[in-house]
Amino acid sequence: MAKLTKKRKEALAKFDKNATFTLNDAIKIVKQISNTKFDSSVDVDVRLGVDPRKANQMVRGTVMLPHGTGKTVRVLVLCTPDKEDEAKAAGADFYGLDEYIQKIKEGWTDVDVIITMPSVMPKVGALGKILGPRGLMPNPKTGTVTMEVGKAVLEAKAGKIDFKVDKYGIIHAAVGKTSFEDEKLLENARELLNTIIKLKPTAAKGTYMKSLFMSSTMGPGIRVDQKSITV
Repeated sequence: MAKLTKKRKEALAKFDKNATFTLNDAIKIVKQISNTKFDSSVDVDVRLGVDPRKANQMVRGTVMLPHGTGKTVRVLVLCTPDKEDEAKAAGADFYGLDEYIQKIKEGWTDVDVIITMPSVMPKVGALGKILGPRGLMPNPKTGTVTMEVGKAVLEAKAGKIDFKVDKYGIIHAAVGKTSFEDEKLLENARELLNTIIKLKPTAAKGTYMKSLFMSSTMGPGIRVDQKSITV
């Protein structure tokens, strides 16, 4: 068993780890016990009663967080020359095609979101083994394969995130930073959680949302009462 650090012991002493808190109270505790020297992310972890191995129980989607993630999002647009001005005007950090495809083949993946066009997906598809494991592969379902590259860039910069249940049936997502006001974190978290609830697969049986935790970077998890999501 891993030895608890002094800071973690101090954090655990500030709340009852066996208790369940409202979403609002969980946010207050997460901010109170965060002790990193940087502005920590506030993360939500949801365990779902689904079997991700079955296609009809896969839960994935996108959500526009009302107050963004607090993170500077670096966007690459892989597009034809006629779309480069649109990408640039929308605030893309990088845009182009063949030169960036070659850079990625050589190992460069220093971006957070990659947006592309349907017509160039055959070229981008060849990068699947590199981009897939890093969660960077463009996908029509998340709005990152589109002819409206400018709109997609603006959404990514404004706080649009995509999420997907992992092989253990858990969704992990950041809903802001500990420097955010409580109300902004609350609104972001509710937007994400309500979106997940709406995406419940018809094939999922029994309890859909089995557990819900909130934490900061390197901080302990706070169990959240699911009933408080809409209260």
